[in-house]
Amino acid sequence: MADTTEVLAPLTSDELRRIDAYWRACNYLSAGMIYLRANALLREPLKPEHIKNRLLGHWGSDPGQSLIWVHLNRLIKKYDLNVMYISGPGHGAPATLANCYLEGHYSEIYPDKSRDEAGLLKFFRQFSFPGGIGSHCTPETPGSIHEGGELGYSISHAYGAAFDNPDLIVAVAVGDGEAETGPLATSWHSNKFLNPIRDGAVLPVLHLNGYKIANPTILARIAQQELEALLIGYGHKPYFVEGDDPFVMHQEMASALEQCILQIRSLQQHARSTGDATRPCWPMIVLRSPKGWTGPKQLDGHKVEGTWRAHQVPVADPATNKKDLKIVEDWLRSYKPEELFDANGTLIPDLQELSPSGSRRISANPHANGGLLRKELELPDFRDYATKVTAPGANYALPTDVLGHFLAEVMRRNMSSFRIFGPDETASNKLTAIYAASKKTWLAEYRPEDTDGGELDVSGRVMEMLSEHTLEGWFEGYVLTGRHGFFSSYEAFIHIIDSMFNQHAKWLEKSKKELSWRAPVPSINLLVTSLVWRQDHNGFTHQDPGFLDVVTNKSPDVVRIYLPPDANCLLSVTDHCLRSRDYVNVIVADKQEHLQYLTMEDAVTHCTKGIGIWDWASTDNGEEPDVVMACAGDIATMESLAAVAILKEHFHDLKIRFVNVVDLFRLMPATAHPHGLWDRDFDSLFTTNKPVIFNFHSYPSLVHKLSYRRKNHENIHVHGYREKGNINTPLELAIINQIDRFSLAIDVIDYVPRLRTVGAHVKEWLKNQIIDSIAYAHTEGIDREEIRNWKWTK
Repeated sequence: MADTTEVLAPLTSDELRRIDAYWRACNYLSAGMIYLRANALLREPLKPEHIKNRLLGHWGSDPGQSLIWVHLNRLIKKYDLNVMYISGPGHGAPATLANCYLEGHYSEIYPDKSRDEAGLLKFFRQFSFPGGIGSHCTPETPGSIHEGGELGYSISHAYGAAFDNPDLIVAVAVGDGEAETGPLATSWHSNKFLNPIRDGAVLPVLHLNGYKIANPTILARIAQQELEALLIGYGHKPYFVEGDDPFVMHQEMASALEQCILQIRSLQQHARSTGDATRPCWPMIVLRSPKGWTGPKQLDGHKVEGTWRAHQVPVADPATNKKDLKIVEDWLRSYKPEELFDANGTLIPDLQELSPSGSRRISANPHANGGLLRKELELPDFRDYATKVTAPGANYALPTDVLGHFLAEVMRRNMSSFRIFGPDETASNKLTAIYAASKKTWLAEYRPEDTDGGELDVSGRVMEMLSEHTLEGWFEGYVLTGRHGFFSSYEAFIHIIDSMFNQHAKWLEKSKKELSWRAPVPSINLLVTSLVWRQDHNGFTHQDPGFLDVVTNKSPDVVRIYLPPDANCLLSVTDHCLRSRDYVNVIVADKQEHLQYLTMEDAVTHCTKGIGIWDWASTDNGEEPDVVMACAGDIATMESLAAVAILKEHFHDLKIRFVNVVDLFRLMPATAHPHGLWDRDFDSLFTTNKPVIFNFHSYPSLVHKLSYRRKNHENIHVHGYREKGNINTPLELAIINQIDRFSLAIDVIDYVPRLRTVGAHVKEWLKNQIIDSIAYAHTEGIDREEIRNWKWTK
């Protein structure tokens, strides 16, 4: 059976009195910030004009979360613990904010929110108020790395923070509504990847307050035996703290939490003294307390405390309803603020002493402002891993295999601050060279056959689990606490983390542009591979490059998309991304063999510019071209070059300017960005009135979206993925989406006026090539040899 509290009364009567008073102060602040715009400490009777005009926020989980925080404070002081706190029910931000304020750290960061009555009123007024702060644990919240607006990621963020932080304990409140999400369900398995020797600990507190917005929660409505079995099955030893009497609950929480802390220390001490990293059964707490605990019991004949009605604003109309106003006033006065704050409105010294000091305060823990702890990666010279290019387009290489050798050395040089993440795809994505530096993390069961190519190790630093959500959560928690990483995924299924990307990008934008006190953190680096154009074997379901559309919805201040055309460009781009801060970098590069075009020196120059003319592929000799052939993406580049070769063969005097794009945001004009960050390369390279045939890796509309305010936009004709595919050969897939060499050449004939007549026979021949290529693929199941091994010849 699961443990309950073994020590029935660990708190002395004086400790109990003081802890309860501090908890009441937390609850008073949590409710006050939802309701009050004046009369912050109820020095006079509550009046309608003291109530905010709009009541916004979430009360339901606040008392339970503050109970966790207050009792963590006691143990931090007792054992000198290094503790972070993550609020899974992040809409319960009032609890986090209240504790930040009472610890004093909030006033240190925001001096106008001083520790007196005037500062407290400003603190109240700003909450969920225009020009103020949001109702979640937003970046403005000291001590937070997890906003909690979108549910499901609290545990994975907690483990990401704990990896490689051996002295850190991450306490994470898991909401019982959040516990119903898919990402949260998979993240329980994170304990199979936590090494007790080198990593910190995660202490989950599953908070069962019984309700979501308007429904009961599942885990609160199953038998305790069933819940206990579930949690034991996840690899935890649960301690249950249950009830609604505050004084009884304080004693039970104090006992359970201290047992968990001592157990964590014991497990770590054993592992570190013996070198035995066998996966422990880590402790956790199940906290069952009423939703809206200590708030109004009933309203208009309906039960409130302990029901879904306490989720947000329990009493909705105190400004115009006298009865509601009286209920709110009685509720707020029940916390006895006159006993908690002195005449100046400052928390009394007797209670201030309960908070840890300095960086031991949860709200001031430097890991929650990870840029403060960030250490630069020690990077090898990526040029040492270059693919030799004697002539453009003359030899093939595996770009991601080349990259893997570089990343292996990055790993070797940063064995406590760099990890690789991927959903069971590191080998598939041709990154196996990494295993020479570090294996895959694994603390679950081992079998004899695992020694034969399994690449498993309790000390591994390659994080593989078939849950993109959990991996991305680990990665975000890891970088937000100051460390570095690299994530690779199949292109079609990177969509699984669309919304996680959105949330992280929003966090970065707020932190980077508005919060000078938040230090820059390492970037999230996403390698998108196993690309649409070489998914001829997996078929239609694996053909989706649309993640780029999602990324471009975010500010260029915090996102970048790179489409390196070859291995040397991929090395240059990756080196740049690993050095960057406060970005989500998306690198699009295939894992199959591709033509190589640029020497390392040329690749560095090209990637630095982000967009450039390839003179060796152009025929305009610096003169006004007849057509601009532009491309972005590896297959798009090869097919564009093949189209140029066809056109050169048939139209010797055709002036072609060949342009390759690496940094997709270079397509944006300076005037399209509020800070004017972009130069006018696009205008100079894509002439003012000539046709531009743009062959693009992803959906054609994206190029138009980025470039619509550029000159000559009306003459840009974009080819890209058109949502057509099946089990195709590479050329057949290109043809049915019209990014192939033949379709591109036909477009040039159609859009260059002087070719429309003289090119009729060539156009007919090109159509025949399309028909013949598809017929050959359907007969032989493969493209012709001259297609498969095509090379550029000058």
